[in-house]
Amino acid sequence: MHFHNRPQCYGGNTMRAMQIVEFGKPLQLNTYADPAPSGSEVIVRILSSGVCHSDLHLWEGFFDLGGGQKLEVTNRGMTLPHTLGHEIAGEVVAVGPDAKDVRVGQRFVVFPWIGCGQCAACQAGDELLCAAPRTLGTRRDGGYATHVVVPHPKYLVDHGNTPIELACTYACSGLTAYSAIRKTETVKNRKRLLLVGAGGVGMAGLEVAKAIFDGEIIVADIDDKKLQTAKEHGAHDVVNTRAEGALARLQQQTGGGVCSAVDFVGAAASFRFGFDALRRGGKIVIVGLFGGDAPFAPIAMPFKMAAIEGSYVGDLPEFHELMALVRAGKIGPMPYATRPLEAANDVLEELRGGKVVGRVVLRP
Repeated sequence: MHFHNRPQCYGGNTMRAMQIVEFGKPLQLNTYADPAPSGSEVIVRILSSGVCHSDLHLWEGFFDLGGGQKLEVTNRGMTLPHTLGHEIAGEVVAVGPDAKDVRVGQRFVVFPWIGCGQCAACQAGDELLCAAPRTLGTRRDGGYATHVVVPHPKYLVDHGNTPIELACTYACSGLTAYSAIRKTETVKNRKRLLLVGAGGVGMAGLEVAKAIFDGEIIVADIDDKKLQTAKEHGAHDVVNTRAEGALARLQQQTGGGVCSAVDFVGAAASFRFGFDALRRGGKIVIVGLFGGDAPFAPIAMPFKMAAIEGSYVGDLPEFHELMALVRAGKIGPMPYATRPLEAANDVLEELRGGKVVGRVVLRP
């Protein structure tokens, strides 16, 4: 149920939300009565909400499967009007009668990747495998608003002294990067990690990799400005994948290829570059959702003894691990800028045009 269907309000105030009213058309600013919590629900007044590249696909109404095939978001449980935004941080303003160990005034980052809570996957603690999730921002109303309904206090995580504008980004870009990089740990003798894509999640990936990977980090992208930013943030080497001979040069410099790669783009070209850059016995983890299809020769798998794995965001235990590193100051800040809530349309257009370095965070 969307929170704007709830008739009750607790503060006599009016909440604002930038919402999709028609796919591909500008978001519309709508107002509703403040939501009221029931059961174990918690109402969070949103202080920051990151704008993620996947929001673009949701706004457009589909994901590109390649070959003219589309995955329509309405087939994934989204109804209109809908509030985007899954990177959320804010202050608790109301708690339901069954919500324990949380009080009004506390500030948290919200874990948005919430399952139904009833199915076998959720009962086993695998909420990411839930077939009917209650994900904030993608299935249920999210962070491009002044308030959000969180189903249970367990999805509220302490961000320590981290600025709240930065803290929200860890709920997706940070967590997605952390979970994907952890998945490369199955590769033996990891000495070199290739990060393909230096956008918001890729830059978070660089900061995470510096904290948890003891080796050489190489960043690849098609944009020299983003590569320069990656270099300034500690990448050992950068490569423009569109440069002539880029792949051959990378293979030569690494003595046969990188040990593992994470594709933060998820396009045909980024996947091919990442896979072709692997040494024998290497592994590529794909997290990007750009879309398209890539011609691929299955024979490459046995010859290269390589592994391909998909990774979708991260689970709640991983988020607690990540935020412990953040609170301990072990993960550096990715570049970010803040904008007012009403600028959401402009930000999405800038993101579509590839003009955003790092993350843009909305401040309701």
